[in-house]
Amino acid sequence: MKNGNQILPASPSALKLYVSAMRPRTWPLSLAPVCIGTSMVRRDVDLALFLCALLFSLFIQIGTNLANDYFDFVKGADNAHRIGPLRACASGLIEPRSIYRTALAFFASALFVAIPLMVRVGLWSLPIAASCVLFGIFYTGGKKPLGYLGLGEILALIFFGPVACCGAYYLQTGLIRFSVFLSALSPGLLSVAVLVANNLRDEKSDRLAGKWTLIARLGRTFGSWEYALCILLAGIIPYFIARSSFQLLPMAILPASYPLIRKAFCFDHPKELIGLLKGTVLLLVAYTVLFSIAWM
Repeated sequence: MKNGNQILPASPSALKLYVSAMRPRTWPLSLAPVCIGTSMVRRDVDLALFLCALLFSLFIQIGTNLANDYFDFVKGADNAHRIGPLRACASGLIEPRSIYRTALAFFASALFVAIPLMVRVGLWSLPIAASCVLFGIFYTGGKKPLGYLGLGEILALIFFGPVACCGAYYLQTGLIRFSVFLSALSPGLLSVAVLVANNLRDEKSDRLAGKWTLIARLGRTFGSWEYALCILLAGIIPYFIARSSFQLLPMAILPASYPLIRKAFCFDHPKELIGLLKGTVLLLVAYTVLFSIAWM
């Protein structure tokens, strides 16, 4: 069943809409950098810390996704022109404030699981954890949402890249190495590519809602090149950090990415980009698996 351009499951339950608002298909964006950073540890890994880091990163993302569902609805970005799955708040079947309260609950849960992490590294990490929550809220919340100002890409690069990846490595070793920072750029860039695929799809509805992403400002051609550049840069980074030929394994995503890059340039209707979004997430998953195998 459809509502305008939005895809609506037949008789969706409140639970299904809540789960949909959490956007589980995007969860690899928060899990990948933690796995990559931990895979670079050259000694025994503290599994409890690894699990806490995974949960912290995941809860922050779920909270951000729920807050995004709420604030985009309030600001009118989830309108009839938007293409893709129907959002929970826009469905009219869930009270929007309940989505917002659930978002706050996930942010609080993230801070709770971060306690062992802060005990491990010190209270100086508290501002970093707090900033993850604040940026998650103000990405689409507040009078001047960061995502509406064209800052989505830089935030995705930073938080799904160096913050999560280097943070995971530091938890295990107490060190930050340049090779780890460089490797962190790959999941960050691939996460930006996921965001670009989303913004290419929503270019028209974003403009109508006053959501001025970089693609809404600079157009489709810019977005297509931005997408291609993010994937190509992510794919060549292993060349600069590999200590053996086996550690070049993650570069296998480069030939695999060709159909996705081609689709980013050659599409007639934004609906075709729903598949591009899914494919880019799978590319990130493949990169993470290959990187982890190569470095473990």
